[in-house]
Amino acid sequence: MSLADELLADLEEAGDEGEDGMYPDGEEGDSDGEASQGRNDGGLEDIPEEMEVDYSKADSVAAIAKLRNSKQFSDIMEKISGYVGKQRKNSEVSGPVEADPEYRLIVAANNLTVEIDNELNIIHKFTRDKYSKRFPELESLVPDSLDYIRTVKELGNNLEKCKNNETLQQILTNATIMVVSVTASTTQGSLLNELELKQLEESCDMALELNQSKHRIYEYVESRMSFIAPNLSIIVGASTAAKIMGIAGGLTNLSKMPACNLMLLGAQRRTLSGFSSTSLLPHTGFIYHCDVVQTLPPDLRRKAARLVSAKCTLASRVDSFHESSDGKVGYDLKEEIERKFDKWQEPPPVKQVKPLPAPLDGQRKKRGGRRYRKMKERLGLTEIRKHANRMTFAEIEDDAYQEDLGFSLGQLGKSGSGRVRQAQVNDATKARISKSLQRTLQKQSMTYGGKSTVRDRSSGTSSSVAFTPLQGLEIVNPQAAEKKVAEANQKYFSNMAEFLKVKKESKN
Repeated sequence: MSLADELLADLEEAGDEGEDGMYPDGEEGDSDGEASQGRNDGGLEDIPEEMEVDYSKADSVAAIAKLRNSKQFSDIMEKISGYVGKQRKNSEVSGPVEADPEYRLIVAANNLTVEIDNELNIIHKFTRDKYSKRFPELESLVPDSLDYIRTVKELGNNLEKCKNNETLQQILTNATIMVVSVTASTTQGSLLNELELKQLEESCDMALELNQSKHRIYEYVESRMSFIAPNLSIIVGASTAAKIMGIAGGLTNLSKMPACNLMLLGAQRRTLSGFSSTSLLPHTGFIYHCDVVQTLPPDLRRKAARLVSAKCTLASRVDSFHESSDGKVGYDLKEEIERKFDKWQEPPPVKQVKPLPAPLDGQRKKRGGRRYRKMKERLGLTEIRKHANRMTFAEIEDDAYQEDLGFSLGQLGKSGSGRVRQAQVNDATKARISKSLQRTLQKQSMTYGGKSTVRDRSSGTSSSVAFTPLQGLEIVNPQAAEKKVAEANQKYFSNMAEFLKVKKESKN
């Protein structure tokens, strides 16, 4: 092989790895899914419609689909028939497992399933091109390749078989049958001749036979999964492991595949010809439909499928290197999966009812003003009211009024109670006078009428008559000195004082 050929081969392999698993093929009854692997391996689905090969002029299906009559196909199927029914154990393998003939047969059988898918695509296109002469609308109504082939074999030239056909009801849904029946009554196709009907019948038989051979290979590989991939089989089961390994093209290719592509193996793409598609699940393959995932509630299945796909990738890599043949890694991974499933499904912790915090009994600082303080003093309980509310023990009270029975004056006016105590002034609620107010009141008292003995609280024996040793009695003003000082203070140091002009004496 030349250097250019090797470079082209490497580019093709890189393209296959990038697109592998996006929409892989599915089981029987899976339309585009059946052909996806064929597209990845060089099938005809990647070719644009204007460049597709026209098989309508082909003489027979055997001229374009040669796999069924090939020696490779017959040898592999014969060997599988010989190994079916025999039980194998890992202890019987001597040397590397790659050298075991049955292992090589299993790998070849997996590769053969890919070729069968490609062959089914070719047969489907041949059948479609031939039958479009009779019923061209059927291709859009039945997108699944195998369902289309079965429908063509059942209808043939007689499109009236759509109504009340039990065989067709096993192939298509009732809604699709109704659409096909209505469209068949208005189709513009023409009748097929005997040769064309014979070619269609031959192609349909070949496709169904190849599909049956593919399922035989799947059953055989499934029976040998404990020998090939024991860890992978433990996680998802032998059936699902055989399907995903067959789609991937062997255990080695499966081990190279990332988990995001592994989850899409077996994804189905269906169209219901105008009907609702809300019940379909896109991007869900064989792993989503395996028993491990389906046991969970619907809202957790997608998350579980991602987890199982990741663990299957690890298990397939362990199996590809033929380690842990007893399945210990598979059991550990499955136990981890189940533990996470239980964690997802456990109920949330019970919310504990916490008691209210202990109240703070410390005294809080409350703002108060003069108006609020005066209101409390005005509406507060007076000493008279306190005595009226006070009652003597074991003594019959006299009614205060004849009209209001039971209303008495308490201890007011009773002998032994004494006079009403003087109201005690509470220093905390006592109104305080600011210094500026005190100075203002002082200024007013000085300006208007001077001082008196009552206001100034001076001695009551003070008099304007003074006794002097020289003159005897003399009329004097005892407050003259104080008045003079107060006037000076009022002039220079009062709040109402203004700036004064000092006249300078002239120097003469």
